[in-house]
Amino acid sequence: MSVISRGPVSRAGVLAATGAFTWRALLKIKHEPKQLVDVIAIPVVFTVLFTYIFGGALGGSPARYLTTLLPGTLVMGITSCTMYGGARLAQDVTTGVFDRFRTLPVWRGALVLGHLLADAGRYLLAATIVMALGIAIGYRPAGGVPGVVGGVALVVGFGLALSWLWAAVALLVRDPATVMSLGLAVLMPPSFASDIFVQPSTMPGWLQTFVRVNPISHVADAARDLMNHTGGTAAVTWSLLAVAAITLVFGPLTVGLYNRQS
Repeated sequence: MSVISRGPVSRAGVLAATGAFTWRALLKIKHEPKQLVDVIAIPVVFTVLFTYIFGGALGGSPARYLTTLLPGTLVMGITSCTMYGGARLAQDVTTGVFDRFRTLPVWRGALVLGHLLADAGRYLLAATIVMALGIAIGYRPAGGVPGVVGGVALVVGFGLALSWLWAAVALLVRDPATVMSLGLAVLMPPSFASDIFVQPSTMPGWLQTFVRVNPISHVADAARDLMNHTGGTAAVTWSLLAVAAITLVFGPLTVGLYNRQS
């Protein structure tokens, strides 16, 4: 009886492996469309609600208030759903599929990076909804297409940086519900205690101090500067540095935690 000799299994390239896991994550969204509820509902609800209820009082008119509100709800809509990628990663950790992936001859970080790239697609969907809705109800970005593209790219980059953080949390706690609870507890207070909806000058002094150091406020200001073509560069520079710092800290940490999973 002859035995067929087979050579060693070839190791999949980084791009091929990452692409495969990205496609897997996108297919999970396709088969579980409820994952898109947060991406669609949060931007729509806050943009419409605050524009028509508070726009006249806070901005003089809904159209004028949109120049402040829309870049802010873009930041809030993406930031508030960054923990969902971590929750899905924690779900993989708690099932046998995670152990199966670790035995494959692929780069060990491909699963984590694939999750994050799929999240980028969700963030772009949220940004598209916010912009389309805003233009439909009267927003006219003075920065034109380049300003909008730059603002969206910056906010998506910030969302991906936070995704690394929640991926690290997921690998530490290994429980999807805990990741979601921590995400809501950590992200919602600074989202509202920011300059997304109102100017800090209307707030108590102690709250103004927090708002001015709040990263979400800086990213919202940067998006406004780009989309409204106000010429500011400090907030954009600070936001880019924050994105780089968060990624450099939590990216390697997440990959290291993944490699140590048993």
